[in-house]
Parts: sequence; C-alpha cells; structure tokens
Amino acid sequence: MDVKEIQELIRFVSRAGVSEVELETKGFKLVIRTGNGKKGAEAVAMPQPVMMPTVVAAPAPVAAPLAAAPVVADPAAAPAAPKAESASGIQQRSPMIGTFYRSPSPDKPPFVSVGDEVKKGQTLCIIEAMKLFNEIECEFDGRLVKVLADDSSPVEYDQPLFLIEPN
Repeated sequence: MDVKEIQELIRFVSRAGVSEVELETKGFKLVIRTGNGKKGAEAVAMPQPVMMPTVVAAPAPVAAPLAAAPVVADPAAAPAAPKAESASGIQQRSPMIGTFYRSPSPDKPPFVSVGDEVKKGQTLCIIEAMKLFNEIECEFDGRLVKVLADDSSPVEYDQPLFLIEPN
C-alpha cells in the first residue's frame, strides 16, 4: 500500500464519520483513528512482528533418591475437589465468546428464570460479541434448573450457561 492509497483511505474514513478503522494484510497493519472532535484523522502504520519459532528442550530426567522417605499427603494443602451438581440436567453451553446477558435490556425481566419450562428454540439469553447481540436459543425442551453464568459477565466458547432438566 503506497502513501497515496493511505491518504485516500484517511479521507474516506473522515467523510464516513467512523472513529477507527484497522486494516491488516500480510506483514502490514494500518490503524486510522479520527479525533473525538477533530476534523482530520491520524494514521499509524505498524509493521507486523515476525514470529520466530521457539525450541524448547525436554527436561532432563531426575534420578530418584536412594533412600526416599514416605510421602505423607497434607489434607489441608490438597486442592478442594469441585462440587458435583446435585440436580440432574444437561448443560446448555455458549456457542461463542462474548458478554452474557440474561435480559434484552437492563430494565426488562430476564428471558428465563430458574424453574421455568423451556422449549426448543426459545431464547434463553443474549451474548454480545463485537457489538452484535446474538440470541442464544434452547436446544431441547425441559425445565431450567440453574443459571451457571453471571449476568453482564464475559463468557468463553463452550462455557456452561444453564443447567436444564430435559422433559
């Protein structure tokens, strides 16, 4: 990309009223940010970092001591085992990374509550990903036993969101 093309892109972004544009190609990244109240725009061109492969050596084997004392486990130091779910059910999992919302807006009631009967295709929640709000639908009929994610919190791909007891 030459300077003339970059200048044309800056003019286009300024006219479009967009606050930020990122363009990334192989070995080149261009970020154009317009000021909050400024007329012009600034462009920052950054070369892409080249990733060098790293070589990790395998750890050397350690010889066992000749006279080993018996190992006694300290129950206080052992990590606590995760609690198993007391209610039976199937986990409805997140199909994407994003922010989990139980209701369509802060002043509206949640889509579903614990104890509700849910149907296949019914909206359970919304996950916001890249400023897009995606309705997450129930995968089967059943009864909502537990909500496993906190409202307005980030969720990962395949993270359990709800525990549903199938009908």
